[in-house]
Amino acid sequence: MKNLYLSIIIPAYNEEKNLKKGVLDEVNDYLKGVNYLFEVLIVDDGSTDKTKELIKGWMRGKRGYQLIENPHGGKALTVISGLLAAKGEIALFTDMDQATPLHQLEKLLAKFQEGYDIVIGSRHGRQGAPILRRLAAWGFAQLRNIILGLPFLDTQCGFKAFNIKSRQAIFPKLQQSWQKMRATGAAVHAGFDIETLFLAKKAGFKIAEVQVIWHYVGTERVQLIKDSLDAIRDMVRIRWNDLTGKY
Repeated sequence: MKNLYLSIIIPAYNEEKNLKKGVLDEVNDYLKGVNYLFEVLIVDDGSTDKTKELIKGWMRGKRGYQLIENPHGGKALTVISGLLAAKGEIALFTDMDQATPLHQLEKLLAKFQEGYDIVIGSRHGRQGAPILRRLAAWGFAQLRNIILGLPFLDTQCGFKAFNIKSRQAIFPKLQQSWQKMRATGAAVHAGFDIETLFLAKKAGFKIAEVQVIWHYVGTERVQLIKDSLDAIRDMVRIRWNDLTGKY
């Protein structure tokens, strides 16, 4: 039997609207055409609407799909638990709204064949996003480079893939850290992506950044001022942890 090649992790928190739009059908339609073994781990973050019921109904009769039900803790812990549960040689996390369509995965997989350990999607230009979000993203990138020395154009795209070696090295540490910062309510957790890439770079993993298609999907979960302040605090926390030897 072939080894499991790909794990796809999809975090879910009160996704009733997206599910009714057929986002999982888009995922399934793409995966019907691949020639490798895969699993899809949908990780529910303690949803309070009909998300779990809709997912269970949709999965009925389909192979390769699993629902993981977590208590609420925020997106970071949701994604981390999925990545730690993944059995594939490569594991990708992608947003439920499919702002980056799953077929963009092919661009990432090609980089693993070149010897990279981690491949991240980059929403260059962020077409369709409001001007304030684009300006905030530019400012965020400048601060990120100054405070943490991360050279990437876009650390926040919810489309990142990791091989087994990098997952085992990074995410147990992150799980311990983020357990202490459990969220209440919806939380974007921009600091999670930054900390992941900071630790990966520090550990010497080869990281590729690939431009991917991205469609702006408006969401009430993105609160520009609050999320920006939280991200800045996270960058300072990460730098302090590094300087004090906590990593």
